[in-house]
Amino acid sequence: MAKTNLVIVESPAKAKTIGKYLGPGYEVKASMGHVRDLPKSKLGVDVEHGFLPDYQPIKGKEEVISELKKAAKGSEKVFLATDPDREGEAISWHLKELLRIPDDKTYRVTFNEITKRVVNESIASPRNIDMDLVDAQQARRILDRIVGYQLSPLLWKKIRRGLSAGRVQSVATRLVCEREEEIRAFQPQEYWSLDVDLSRIAPNMGAFTAAFHGREKKMELHSEQEMQTVVDAVRGVPFSVKGVKRQDKNRSPAPPFITSTLQQEASRKLNMTPRRTMAVAQQLYEGVDIQGEGTVGLITYMRTDSLRLSEEALAAAKEMIVSRYGKDYYPAETRHFKAKSGAQDAHEAIRPSDVRLTPEEIKKDLTSEQYRLYKLIWSRFLACQMANAVYDSVGIEVESAGYTFRATHSSLKFAGFTAVYVEGRDEEDEVKQSPLPDLKEGEPLSLTGVKPEQHFTQPPTRYTEATLIKALEEKGIGRPSTYAPTISTILDREYVVKEGKYLRTTPLGEVVTGLMKDKFPDIVDTTFTAHMEEQLDEVEEGKEKWKDLLSGFYGGFEKELQQAEKDLDGERIKVPDEVSDEVCDLCGRQMVIKSGRFGRFLACPGYPECTFTKPIVVEMPGKCPKCGGRILKKTSKKGYAYYGCEHNGGRGGSTCDFMTWDVPVKDNCPECGWTMFKKSGRGFKKPFCINPDCANFTPEDKRGGYKKKPAAESGKAAGEEKQPTAAAEEAAPAKKTAAKKSTDKKTPAKKAAVKKTVEKKAPSKKTAAAKKTTKKRTAAKAE
Repeated sequence: MAKTNLVIVESPAKAKTIGKYLGPGYEVKASMGHVRDLPKSKLGVDVEHGFLPDYQPIKGKEEVISELKKAAKGSEKVFLATDPDREGEAISWHLKELLRIPDDKTYRVTFNEITKRVVNESIASPRNIDMDLVDAQQARRILDRIVGYQLSPLLWKKIRRGLSAGRVQSVATRLVCEREEEIRAFQPQEYWSLDVDLSRIAPNMGAFTAAFHGREKKMELHSEQEMQTVVDAVRGVPFSVKGVKRQDKNRSPAPPFITSTLQQEASRKLNMTPRRTMAVAQQLYEGVDIQGEGTVGLITYMRTDSLRLSEEALAAAKEMIVSRYGKDYYPAETRHFKAKSGAQDAHEAIRPSDVRLTPEEIKKDLTSEQYRLYKLIWSRFLACQMANAVYDSVGIEVESAGYTFRATHSSLKFAGFTAVYVEGRDEEDEVKQSPLPDLKEGEPLSLTGVKPEQHFTQPPTRYTEATLIKALEEKGIGRPSTYAPTISTILDREYVVKEGKYLRTTPLGEVVTGLMKDKFPDIVDTTFTAHMEEQLDEVEEGKEKWKDLLSGFYGGFEKELQQAEKDLDGERIKVPDEVSDEVCDLCGRQMVIKSGRFGRFLACPGYPECTFTKPIVVEMPGKCPKCGGRILKKTSKKGYAYYGCEHNGGRGGSTCDFMTWDVPVKDNCPECGWTMFKKSGRGFKKPFCINPDCANFTPEDKRGGYKKKPAAESGKAAGEEKQPTAAAEEAAPAKKTAAKKSTDKKTPAKKAAVKKTVEKKAPSKKTAAAKKTTKKRTAAKAE
């Protein structure tokens, strides 16, 4: 019997897609990511003998490794088809070393997109493992291990147990801290705006508003007195049209997505975190079951900083644009985008694998998140190859007493790429101007009113996840694969917290950053970190030896570490309490924010004489349907979010018992005016009215989401919101799991069996959580 060829990929989803394309003669297996790594319990790097890494098989993967060894031994060829980046190259090398695959049986293949054509072409033209890529990954891994494992113990001893430091995470935290310092130090400056209402001399014809500009040059009005000087000067002095400028303005489309811009746009438009964006993008890349097509990889590889597009993709985009929108919507020349300096060109930009698979056609086969992200990528790619949008722009400049005022207006003349996609913004759009009358130069105007307004300059805006990624990219810190985990890390460590969509540093983050800036200035220096990334790129290109890079870094780092240990000998740095606006219900002290097993909570600073604590609350939109009070988001003792009236709870007693798991929204019911709610969870959830006396009322069983017990069972009247209880809290995660599983196409009997199994296992979650926490503490010296 002829031997088969083995193809090893990282994930089962990818294995399924590639297996379909290759057919018989190939066995496709998944390694489930890395199979070996540095040990968690120790440094795992022999610094004194040339930075030798001590790679060990990852615990829990014994069965996977055994199966792969057996399959590799019985195969004629072994194709290592891990992701096409440093990390993927390193996984392939580790597989070869751990499985002891001979050189003559080892074939490395990569797929920028997982389509039948690309998979078969890659299998037909394999290559050797690129050791320069492997060495660049090893250098980064060991560099981060040295920093993390040698700095973290110092932070444990001098500040608090469980802390960590790292090259990229420490710089990201510093950026957020410095933005907070800018906000605190900001001194608002007064300024005034002055608008004038003007019209033609003929009554009720051509009224418009113009804004003060200056004299020959633009002027700022810094005080009421300066503003009043202008008002006094123009009152009683005729206004006339100084100039009218009409022109067509062209607006070009944004380039296709790279990793950073995809994460930024998904955050702005879809409210997805960078980590979630990359997880969903991975699903789209590896393959989704499409009716009539089978398993299909929908997008190209999503970790890239290249703006290059293949000629085949450009031709397909042109065909789609011309057939769907017409020839006018395709530009005179095909668009090619130039990548920023330092960008690697190993992969294409992120695009759909087949632009003919429109989001609408495959919507029924995708989850809500997959559809929204695929639509974003598909639209951006198609738009980047479309004609410019053309705007009819009119600018009018009027004059009185030597002062000039200006009014502008733009209207869309030709949609171009905007017919498909418009790029999101981090800040709100400016107020749009009304259409302007058809005026002639020298035409007299009548002043009908003045509108002065006082303003104050605003401090810099706090970073969002999107703008922090943008800042990291602009400063050359990190690479496409590091943005999402970096932000997740600083949030998990509570160096930074998220308030709404904005990131704010905590006292802990400020203390750690202060220590790092004082004792390890290189680690948190943006220029130094960016230079280190450039050196890693040089290792990848074969221009520098990876051990030389590590040696050059470690000499200075070791000296700084020894000096810090000496300087901080016997010293313990106190983290100041974060004071809240809440008052202790028992003693009236201003409560402070503490961190515990289930996250942040409010505690009385009078401990131990006063031990009162309560969850952190966030004010939500809308009003309590029972008493009209504020609705607050609270966190239960088990760490779950719920929503209740402000008059519910507290040692002083409750005057309202309204509580719910459902999320209040800003919209009121158009029929009765009550606040509407939606089910919690990812993806779009349709708001519903909970007022049983309203014609727009949605019964509980029609609201979607997790299932609740019937009203008769719970002892509550129809339409009344179910109160979260301790039992419900324990069951909440079980319900979520059951709801997720029930979306599979199963019979009612199977669904019932799944639900029964989940409910039976629910009580053990506390034990599982405790084990998980213990495991985390044991391995707390993480990078």
